[in-house]
Amino acid sequence: MKFRIQHRRYRLPFRVPVRTAHGAWIEREGLIVRLEDEHGVVGFGEAAPIPHFGTETVDEDEAGVRVLGEWTNEDAMASVPARLAGLRNAIAAARADATVPTRGTAGGGGARWRQRAGWGADAAKPDEDIGLHLSEKDHFGVAALLPAGRAALAPIAARAESGFRVFKWKVGVADLADELVLLDDVCAALPAGAKLRLDANGAWDRRQAERWLERCAERPVEFLEQPCFAEPTQGAARQRKTEELLLGLAGDFPTPIALDESLVGEGDIERWIGAGWPGVFVVKPSLLGDVRGALVRLEKAKAAVVFSSALETGVGAKAALRTAFQWKGELDSTGSPQVRALGFGVWPLFADARCDGPYPAPFLRREDVEALKPEAVWNALS
Repeated sequence: MKFRIQHRRYRLPFRVPVRTAHGAWIEREGLIVRLEDEHGVVGFGEAAPIPHFGTETVDEDEAGVRVLGEWTNEDAMASVPARLAGLRNAIAAARADATVPTRGTAGGGGARWRQRAGWGADAAKPDEDIGLHLSEKDHFGVAALLPAGRAALAPIAARAESGFRVFKWKVGVADLADELVLLDDVCAALPAGAKLRLDANGAWDRRQAERWLERCAERPVEFLEQPCFAEPTQGAARQRKTEELLLGLAGDFPTPIALDESLVGEGDIERWIGAGWPGVFVVKPSLLGDVRGALVRLEKAKAAVVFSSALETGVGAKAALRTAFQWKGELDSTGSPQVRALGFGVWPLFADARCDGPYPAPFLRREDVEALKPEAVWNALS
């Protein structure tokens, strides 16, 4: 089977710059891949790497897709190096784009996969073949992303009124003492029963992280995301020391810690499972080259997982959200599966709304995901 592979590179300004510990992020770069087989079946995928997380660059992904040429085959696509995780993800998503999970019949009690002909045996395997059990739920809660700093306070009331009960606040952006004081204001503004996720993007050292974890213990904080992080450019020894620090912090404080930037390299998930990570795994499917394999390992480990946006376009969002809807969730105290609120409350995101994902709402439904039209993003980039 031969495939025609095309790509379009994008550089899309955000509607409002995203402030993180890494500075102001003003635009998103990536590329959209379009695959068409000999029968005219078309699928789309997205490579949206984040180099300061330790991923490859967009230039590297673009060079990789050019190596494949205009016409390629399954063997060539399978040979894309593992370090080009974004490109591998884009190709896998494009091959699966013509495959839509559909609900079983009323008496079927499960989910079925409908596979378009001509895409090969690996385009969409039944869940039992890959060790996954698709969630029975048709919708999941969504966490609302708050702006950094004092600007976080303004949108809370309106988002609470619309139904959001989980909020994510970027910290590690301003003075630590000022943010610690502001934490109480943010918590006070939350609706009753709401939870707050804090995301430091690796901004702190040990003592700073400890101060935050001490403060979080008596507040409605669901978890503290990536308090410390060592970039690959800082060397293997610094990375090992930081990983030991994270494991130590996770064991010393009651507030769970979540890994995010630490989970984008080849084998990162498996390594942290092997280390016995007791906290949360924040999974950005768009950054993983082997999404299916990652889910199998996480499910086998009975891991606590949150699926999160990588601030990709609607093309990558559709693929990532389909992945999220495959997750059956954690078992609660009653033995019932529960899926944590999705970290996809980021839209409207781009100045060009044609490239956005689903409309921001406190819940996402399967039909919202399937309604996304990757070809519309492709056409918008022409």
